[in-house]
Amino acid sequence: MKLLATFLLLAGIVGTPDTRYFRYERPVQIAQSATPHACLVADAALFEHAAPGLADLRLYRDRVETPYLIQTSAAPAGASEQTIAALNLGTRGGQTVFDAAMPASKYSDLQLKVIGQNFIATVAVTGSQIQTGPVTKVGAFTIFDLARQRLGRSTILHLPDSDFRYLHFRIVGPLQPESIGGLAIEHRSTLRPSYVAVSETTLFTQKGRDTVVEFTVPARVPVDQIEFVPGPKPANFSRDVTVAITEMIPAETGDSSVPPQTVTNYGNLLRVHTVEEEHNIDQERLAIDAPQALFDVPSKWTITIDNGDDAPLLPVMVRMRMLERDLCFDAASDGSYVLYYGDPTLNAPRYDLGQFFHFNSRSAVHAVLQAELLNAEFQPRPDARPFTERHPALLWIALALVIVLLGAIALHTAGSVGPTAP
Repeated sequence: MKLLATFLLLAGIVGTPDTRYFRYERPVQIAQSATPHACLVADAALFEHAAPGLADLRLYRDRVETPYLIQTSAAPAGASEQTIAALNLGTRGGQTVFDAAMPASKYSDLQLKVIGQNFIATVAVTGSQIQTGPVTKVGAFTIFDLARQRLGRSTILHLPDSDFRYLHFRIVGPLQPESIGGLAIEHRSTLRPSYVAVSETTLFTQKGRDTVVEFTVPARVPVDQIEFVPGPKPANFSRDVTVAITEMIPAETGDSSVPPQTVTNYGNLLRVHTVEEEHNIDQERLAIDAPQALFDVPSKWTITIDNGDDAPLLPVMVRMRMLERDLCFDAASDGSYVLYYGDPTLNAPRYDLGQFFHFNSRSAVHAVLQAELLNAEFQPRPDARPFTERHPALLWIALALVIVLLGAIALHTAGSVGPTAP
C-alpha cells in the first residue's frame, strides 16, 4: 500500500492540461477549404517559450482539446553511405575505365573517390541492365581539384534518377587507374527539406584575415542550417568555416565553478564558375549544417570564415534556419482554435492521430499562428509536491528537536539512576 501511495503521489506531480495553467496562447487562423486537414508552421518564438521538444503544446477548439501531429520536414541526417567497388579497373585507348555494380534501387548523385590533387577531368557514364549488354548514355560530368588555385574540390557526379544495374565509366583527363578508389552512393530522402528562418543578419566584422558573424539564439530554439548569401566578389572562392557555440548562463543563476558548455563545428563554402582547360565548372555550396546543440539558456553563435591570404569573403546576408515543423490536425469548418503552451509540468501528448494518418502539408489547408499573447486566465499551477519537499527546513527542525529531546531523556535517566554501592 505504501508503494502504491508513493506512485500516486509522484504521478500527481505531472500535470494534466488545463487552460488556466498555460502562460501563453496564440490564436490560429484557418482559411476556408473543402479539405478537413490543416497544418501550421511552428516558428522560432514557439520554441523559445514552450517546453523542450514542444511537449506542452495543446490545441483547443472552443475550449475542447484537439489532437494534433507534428511532422518534421525530411532531414539529411538520416542519410547513409554505401561504398561500391570499381570493377575491371584499367585503361583503354589511353583513358581510365571501370565498371560498377549498382544497387537494385534508384540512385542519382554519386561520389567518385579520387586520390590526388590539381586535376580536371570529364567522366562519361553509360548504363546497362546486364554487365555486357547494350548500353545507354547517361551523361558526361566534370570533376576537379583546384588546390593550386585554392578553389576546392568536387568529384560528385550529378546523374539523373537512374536504375541501371551496371554503370560504365570512362575518364578523359590526367587520372590513372591507381587514382580511383571506387564510388560512394548516398541514400537520402527523395524530398528536399524545407526550412524556416530563425534569425538573419547583414552585420559582420573583420578580425585579421577572418570574417566573423555573431548571433544570439534564444533558449531551446533549434538551428539546423546556416545559409550564406555572398556578394559578387570574389567571384570564385573556397573558404573553411568554423561555428562555435557557447551557453550564455546568467551570472545570478549559473555555477561559476562549472564552465559554460561550448560546441564547435566545421564546414566549407564553395563557389566556382569558371572555364578551366576548356571545361565549364559550375559548383556552389553556400550552406553548412549547423552543430546539433540545444540549450535551456540563450547561446552565442560565432561564425568565422577563414579567408587565408585571399580577398575577404563579405556576405550580404547570413541566415540561421531550422527544419520546418508542421503541426497538423483535423479542422472543423466552424469554431475558434487557440494554441496554448508554457506549462512545464506537462508531458508530450499521446494521440491516436499519428498512428493511422500522415498529413500532406502541401495539400492541407494553410493555418497561420497569430501573435503570441499572455494568457489572461493564467494562474500558477498548485504545488503538488509532498509537504516535506515543499518545506524541507521543517524536516531538519523536527530532526533537531528529536535529537535534543533524546539527549534530555538520556541525561535525566542517567541522573535518576544515581551511583551504585561499592
